[in-house]
Amino acid sequence: MRLITGLLALIGVAALALAIWVGPTLYKYKTAFDSFDPQAFDTYKNMADRLVETGNAAAATVWKAKVAEGLSFDDVDQSIQQVAIDRNIKGVGDLPLGEQVEAMTGAPWRKLKIYLYCNPLTAAKMVEYDISYAAYLPCRVSLVEDENGDLWVTTLDMDMMIYGGKTLPDALLKEALEVKSIMLDILERASEGDF
Repeated sequence: MRLITGLLALIGVAALALAIWVGPTLYKYKTAFDSFDPQAFDTYKNMADRLVETGNAAAATVWKAKVAEGLSFDDVDQSIQQVAIDRNIKGVGDLPLGEQVEAMTGAPWRKLKIYLYCNPLTAAKMVEYDISYAAYLPCRVSLVEDENGDLWVTTLDMDMMIYGGKTLPDALLKEALEVKSIMLDILERASEGDF
């Protein structure tokens, strides 16, 4: 009986020590999350789920869609550009990275092209809100061939920027959600070859 009592007392002391050690940190995070956008928890949970699933932090922070069978790189390239035009987002550059790798190595390499899109007025408002947003500008869409020859369209998961902290001001939130809608539309329509 003494052994059980001693063991329970030891467990109680360990639990109390853990609460004293971890409690202030947990309280700090709970207090911060209480002031965040109502969708912040789900945003971070979705990212954590993808991190656990893939073991890769980059994969946890992007949206991606596999390109439909039968579509060529050029088909999807044209589709990405056409959807951007349809949705009235400004193309501000592209990086034919796969071609550059081939030029530098002299050997064939997989296809990879990165497209840069921006709504300059929304971008300016985001930077006025917090200059840290400049690191995420412009929006990127990538068309990439994987090691099996399959094509993928990827873009940054914008939910962290939109919902990951304190709620954005209404007007800025509306504009950010519109840009998110455009990026998802490019991702979905281009992966199906929709013009």
